[in-house]
Amino acid sequence: MTDDKIIDIADSVVSLNVRLANLVIDCGDEIGKTMVPLNEVAALVLSNPHVIMTNAAIAGIAASGGIVVVTDSKFQPAGMLLPLDSHYTQGERFRMQAAVALPVQKRIWQQIVRSKIQAQAAVLKRLTNHDGGLPHLSSRVTSGDTGNHEAQAAQRYWPAVFNNPHFRRNREAPDQNRLLNYGYAILRALTARTICGVGLHPTLGVHHHNRYDPFALASDLMEPFRPLVDEAVARIVFEQGDGVPLGKDVKKSLISGITGLIEVDGETRTIFSILAKSASSLVAVYSGEKKKLFCRSGK
Repeated sequence: MTDDKIIDIADSVVSLNVRLANLVIDCGDEIGKTMVPLNEVAALVLSNPHVIMTNAAIAGIAASGGIVVVTDSKFQPAGMLLPLDSHYTQGERFRMQAAVALPVQKRIWQQIVRSKIQAQAAVLKRLTNHDGGLPHLSSRVTSGDTGNHEAQAAQRYWPAVFNNPHFRRNREAPDQNRLLNYGYAILRALTARTICGVGLHPTLGVHHHNRYDPFALASDLMEPFRPLVDEAVARIVFEQGDGVPLGKDVKKSLISGITGLIEVDGETRTIFSILAKSASSLVAVYSGEKKKLFCRSGK
């Protein structure tokens, strides 16, 4: 894609159609119509229950490699449309993915957890000028994280990132958890899209195996990127409080926090580029071509 965009339809009653390979967003008022090339739509998020969308729009986004996410009243994903045929060796890769040995899955999860904790440490360093001792925890993560260092890091991380000793990650809480829910929903959708793009199935995870999670692999692969959302939410809360409405401006800030430029291995990349490289490296690990998953650094 030339210019990936995340489009959130939340504040207006709109109709969505396709014209000349463009997604047409018709607000039916003084705003008029907006046209976005289909091949630039990375994700279309439908947060408004009164959206009218044609089959041509749904099919056009999917055919171009984009995704459609429908959220509930709490901005959690209630449904997600992913491209059905996004890679020419998809069937072969599904079978390879299903046959991956448990030791390989555990090694992948070790690398994911280490990268996540390093990213959390970097967020704390930027927000509080102290890393909370998380780099040391990261170095102690073993295969499969049998010592549950991810949870140990979370116990230090969450109270520090919001400067609140009582804060807990709770999806149902009416505080900044609402903003985290929304940001993670966007991140999970982008990750699932990338996984499909390399011919893997987002349901077959390496660690997450919740029978009710249809995107277990996306939940795995997105872990090192969650701190992008956390930092964006923390900055919003510090400025506007934890009761800030999840309106247009807040959503824009969250999306900017996710899609902004990230430094990895001395290079500046977008989330789309990093996720694509991470998913491609996962295929290489599954096939035995590589031992190490490409994960973002903490920078």
